Formats: sequence, structure tokens, C-alpha cells
Amino acid sequence: MNVPNKITSADFEGWVQERGLYFPSEWDSRYETILSTNDLNDPPLEGGLLVAKYGQGYYIYTGYSWFRELPAGVPGAYRLFVNMISLGK
Repeated sequence: MNVPNKITSADFEGWVQERGLYFPSEWDSRYETILSTNDLNDPPLEGGLLVAKYGQGYYIYTGYSWFRELPAGVPGAYRLFVNMISLGK
């Protein structure tokens, strides 16, 4: 998930309102947790981005709020989104 863009903590700066909704608390072992996020002084929250190899491609579950971040023009959100659609290329 670091191709074509290297994702760093700076990519989460400027996200509007809430980063995500509906993060699962458990998932099948075939999924890999790609990111964890948290607000200051809160424990890390896993499950916002889960990836599983499926056939010749990948299945991605994301609880991140793309409907807020992309229209707001958040650069890090665009970089991460491009990485998701480029996965496996």
C-alpha cells in the first residue's frame, strides 16, 4: 500500500470531521490490517483498512470517510485512495 505513494502520518493531517466510521472490531484472519489511527491520547484503532488477497486481485474493506475527505481536497486522502485502486499493479 505504499505504491505509487509512500504513506506517512503527514498524509492524515487536515482530514475533516471524522476519519472514519464503522471500523470492525474483529475480522477473518485472511485480512491484513494496513493502518491504525487514533486521536491524541486515544489507543490505536485497527480495522479502518483491511486487505485480503482474493483470486488474482484483492478485496479491500475501508471504513475511512472518503465521502468527506475527497470532496474536501485532502491531499493525503487522495494519495491513499490512489494506492488502494493501484493495489496489485
